[in-house]
Amino acid sequence: MRFQHVMLCMLAAAGGLRPAPAQQPADTVRLHEAVRIALEANPMLQAARFSAGAASARVGPAGALPDPELQFGLMNRMASDFGSTMDPMTMNQVQLMQMLPWPGKLGGARRAARHNAGAASADAEEQARMLAAQVRMAYTEVAYADRALEAMQKTQALLRQFLGVSTTMYAVGNAVQQDVLRAQLEVARMSEDITRMTQERLAMAARLNALLGRAAATPVGALELPEPAGQLPQADSLIAQALDARPALVAGAERVAAAEASLAAARRELYPDLQVGVQYQSRPAFPSMVSLMVGVNLPIFAGSKQLAMRKEMAAMRDMSQAELVNLRNETAARIIEIRARAVQDRNLVRLYRTSIVPQARAAVQSSLASYQVGRVTFMQLIDNQMTVNRYETEGYRLAADYQQALGELEALVGQPLEGQP
Repeated sequence: MRFQHVMLCMLAAAGGLRPAPAQQPADTVRLHEAVRIALEANPMLQAARFSAGAASARVGPAGALPDPELQFGLMNRMASDFGSTMDPMTMNQVQLMQMLPWPGKLGGARRAARHNAGAASADAEEQARMLAAQVRMAYTEVAYADRALEAMQKTQALLRQFLGVSTTMYAVGNAVQQDVLRAQLEVARMSEDITRMTQERLAMAARLNALLGRAAATPVGALELPEPAGQLPQADSLIAQALDARPALVAGAERVAAAEASLAAARRELYPDLQVGVQYQSRPAFPSMVSLMVGVNLPIFAGSKQLAMRKEMAAMRDMSQAELVNLRNETAARIIEIRARAVQDRNLVRLYRTSIVPQARAAVQSSLASYQVGRVTFMQLIDNQMTVNRYETEGYRLAADYQQALGELEALVGQPLEGQP
C-alpha cells in the first residue's frame, strides 16, 4: 500500500491529472484576414465577377439595330461575252438594306439584358458572401482540429503515465493485469484518434488553401477559434434584413423583371418588322438609275412560332416568380434554423466551459483520492479521464459549430452579427 501511495503521489505531482495548459502557438492568419484574402484571390469568385461583367457588356448589343446589309452586283451580263456592257439591261448595282424592328422589341430586349446583368452582379455578390461562409467553415474546422489535437495529446500523456503506474504496480503485485491492459488499450485508442484528427486537419487545411486561392500544400499554422460573444438579433429582425438585402433575392427579383421584359417583347413579335433599302444602278451605256425599297416580314406561321414564343416567355416569367417566392421562404426558414442552432451551440459552449468540464476534472481528482483508499477501481479512474477528454473536444466542436452557423447567418443577412477579431 505504501508503494501504491507513492506512485500515485508521483503521478499527481507530474501534473498528470490536471496538466498545465500549453501555450498556444501564434496564429498564422486571423479569420477576418482569411476572408479578405479569399475575396481577393478566389478563382471562382473572380469567374463570377467576370461573368457579371460579360452580362453587363451584353446590354448595349441587345438594344442595337441589326447591322445594315451592303450588296454589290454585276447585273445582266451576257454569258457569251461577260465583259461587254453594250446591252441596255447591263448595269453595276449597289444596294443598302436596313431592318427596323417594330417599336418596343429592341427596348424589351435591352431591358431584359439590363435586368439579367443586374442578376449576374447580384449572383457574384451572393457568391462572395457564401465564399466568406465557406472560408469560416474551413478555417474553424482547422482551428477545431488544432484544439482537439492539443487536448488529445494531453490526455495521451496522462494515459501513458497511468500505464507506467499500473505496469509498475502490477510488477510488485499491487495491481491486476486488467489495469495494465485497459491502460494500454486507451493509449492505443487515443493514438488512433490523434492519427484520424491529424489527417482531417490536413484535408481541411487543403480545403482552406483552395478557398484562399493558394496551392493545396501550402502550410497552415495554428489558427484561432473565437469564443462566442454577444447576443444574436431576433429571428424576425434577421429575416427582415435578409429579405431586403440578400443578393440572391435581388438576383431573383432581377430575373423576374427580365422575364417580364422578354414577355413584353415577345408580345410584339406578331407585329412585322420593317425593311427599307436604297439601290443605285450604274448602266455604262445608258443613264444611271436609283431604286427605293420597303418590305415587311409576314408572320404567317405565328401559331407555331410567335405565339409559341409568347407562351415560352410567360412560362419563364411564372417560373422566375415561383423561384423567387420559394427562395424567400427558404431564406426565412434557414435563418430560423441556423439561429436556433447557433444559440444552442453558444449556450452549450458556456455550459461546458463553466460547469461540465470543471466538474469532470474535479471527478478525476476525486477518483484519484478514492483510488488511493480502494473505493474506486483503476478502470473508473481511466474512464473519468477519458470523459474529461471527450467533454473538452466536444466544447471545441460546439465553438466551431457556432462560428460556422454565425458565418452562414452573416452570409444570408449581409452584415456582421457580433464583434469579430
